[in-house]
Amino acid sequence: MPQAPAVSVVIPTRDRPELLLRAVRSVLGQEYAGPIECLVVFDGSETHVPDVPTSEGRGLRVLRNERVPGLAGSRNTGYLAASGHYVAACDDDDEWLPGKLLAQVDLFDRHPEASLVSSGIVVHFEGRDLPRDAVATPLTFADFLADRRMEVHPSTYLTRREAVVSGFGLVDEEIPGGYAEDYEWLLRATRTGPVYCVPRRLVRVHWHNASFFTSRWQMIDEALTWLLEKVPEFAGSPRGLGRIEGQLAFANAAMGRRGRALGLARQALVHHPANRQAWASLPVAAGLLSADRVVSLARARGRGI
Repeated sequence: MPQAPAVSVVIPTRDRPELLLRAVRSVLGQEYAGPIECLVVFDGSETHVPDVPTSEGRGLRVLRNERVPGLAGSRNTGYLAASGHYVAACDDDDEWLPGKLLAQVDLFDRHPEASLVSSGIVVHFEGRDLPRDAVATPLTFADFLADRRMEVHPSTYLTRREAVVSGFGLVDEEIPGGYAEDYEWLLRATRTGPVYCVPRRLVRVHWHNASFFTSRWQMIDEALTWLLEKVPEFAGSPRGLGRIEGQLAFANAAMGRRGRALGLARQALVHHPANRQAWASLPVAAGLLSADRVVSLARARGRGI
């Protein structure tokens, strides 16, 4: 690729310097013929330049999030400052694996109708690597309504900067707590074109029990309720609606709202009888298991709630 297009990679971060170093190294170390610009966006913490060597065609810039605090504002700060033809994302606790950028740019070249491209991932949790493969067939808006497809992770995203700035748009900064901001953005993107995935596992996603969202059940309840209002098409996707209702049931069970949790679980199972979030909410609502225990068991299998 003698004239490969420039790629800007946005890494939002807050108070995780050692993890940030790993993420930046994995981005700037990609074997890719075009320029790579790494934009580290500090959110609510002191800025510093990560101690990672740069070279010709490999740039590192440090920015401060002056927009809405959180992931959405941080991502948008980076996207707006980016200079590359393509923009990509990497969370500060994740890492790109060798060959990611080259494979994804090549896939975009072959499918210019794509809204964005993704890849498979490896979930690393408690010392184990748990593979999550991606499909080679294009994924549409209807596909993502029905199933979030967790392998299409924010740290895999690559899209055209023009599409973000003047197409399907920036990340929505109004979603409560910034929870599922990547999912709403993904749904909006697929209204304009499908997602293509490199089937190979090209990102290692690190999960840990200190995750920002692990126990913020009230915020999760508010964010998912907001999402259902923002995306009315869920009403026409029983599987997708049941999944969101199941997540709402689990969040309410975790907060001790037994009646609301059971009502939401009932609705979820009517819409999607095999919904695992709704079934998982029942022992929590009954006081048989704690929500944190269920989340930990799910993560041990490379799954989320």
